[in-house]
Amino acid sequence: MATGTAKKFWNGSIDLNDNIGNGLDIKLSYDGKKPVSEILNTPQANIRLLWQGEHGTKNRLYYGDNLPILANLLRNSEVKGNVRLVYIDPPFSTRSVFQSRSQMDAYQDLLAGSQYIEFLRERLILLRELLANDGSIYVHLDDNMAFHVKVIMDEIFGKNNFRNWITRKKCNPKNYTRKAYGNISDYLLFYTKTSDYVWNRPLESWTSDRAEKEYTYIEKNTGRRYKKVPIHAPGIRHGETGQPWRGMEPPPGKHWQFTPKALDEMDAKGEIYWSSNGNPRRKIYLDQSEGVQFQDIWLEFRDAHNQMVKISGYPTEKNPNLLELIVKTSSNPGDLILDCFSGSGTTLAVASELKRAWIGVDNSHEAITTTLRRFSKGLQRMGDFVKVTEKPVQNKLIDLYEPITDFSLFTSITDSNEIKSIKEILDFEFKSASL
Repeated sequence: MATGTAKKFWNGSIDLNDNIGNGLDIKLSYDGKKPVSEILNTPQANIRLLWQGEHGTKNRLYYGDNLPILANLLRNSEVKGNVRLVYIDPPFSTRSVFQSRSQMDAYQDLLAGSQYIEFLRERLILLRELLANDGSIYVHLDDNMAFHVKVIMDEIFGKNNFRNWITRKKCNPKNYTRKAYGNISDYLLFYTKTSDYVWNRPLESWTSDRAEKEYTYIEKNTGRRYKKVPIHAPGIRHGETGQPWRGMEPPPGKHWQFTPKALDEMDAKGEIYWSSNGNPRRKIYLDQSEGVQFQDIWLEFRDAHNQMVKISGYPTEKNPNLLELIVKTSSNPGDLILDCFSGSGTTLAVASELKRAWIGVDNSHEAITTTLRRFSKGLQRMGDFVKVTEKPVQNKLIDLYEPITDFSLFTSITDSNEIKSIKEILDFEFKSASL
């Protein structure tokens, strides 16, 4: 396969910079798009503390509209500029109302078009301000609005801070009756606030089958498994790596990856493979590899899809292994994680297990109830065959991160009936969990 080479001239005559708008900013224009200054001055929510954990932790769960709550957090010096990682799984603009497994209305997803875009844009602008300079944000969407939001995020975070468009296999193959390919994917847009960000290189362990397919050769004298890779790379260089080695010029339009001296040292160690026609290639050994670098297509993090998966019962609940990968990669123990569409609390639970502090926000009564139940009782097996009296199959969070009461619950709802309802849920969930 031919590879592109970075050049400024075509056939030595045309300056590409004179013909292509490098740095061209592309922005979405639509009715109702607010100035950034107005969004940054969003009136903040009047927060009321309903319940306090035991150890003064940073962990907080908020109940209410996330926009004024984010505006409130923006005035908090402990939070602003200190959030290491944001993961959000917002509504997808499906024009649907989603129900939990118990047939309770969990949340509505009715916004569309420019209203949806501005809804999310306002929140993304506030999230950018809350992020630490070395922070990251992952936005989980499907093909309804991901392409529009990509342009918006380029505008907010800068297109140079775009890192990946990640494609996730969300379910098993579908037997579509309509004339289209089966829709089994959704997407994560990964951006950072700056070019200097937390990155713990994510690796998958080698399996025997995968290792044998990629590292196909075995060194006779050592028994070490290895693969062969080229020792040249695209692009012309005029220094040492562009000079002949062992009487050979680099291939046309390419250069050696190493200086002739370094190549001699590799050859002396037996790390260069010479083909029968004298073509050199470098040996890469399996035992020197820590694992397989994760790519931008994720196949192993599907949502609940069979009768034995442990779930909360909340709709569109995400795979905790997906969140584990993101949290481990883009944060460190002790860092602050924020999810302002926290739903069933998957992000919060994973953050707790991995010893991160967290802030969760949701405006759904069912979401808050589900999160409290998850923290107090764990998850239940999926499927109608499970008896109501069956004990949870996942350890309670208390077994993973002591103590269970180590967070605070706030509300920006001032309706007395709502507040009373949430307090009753708190009392019931945690008292019943201790029985």
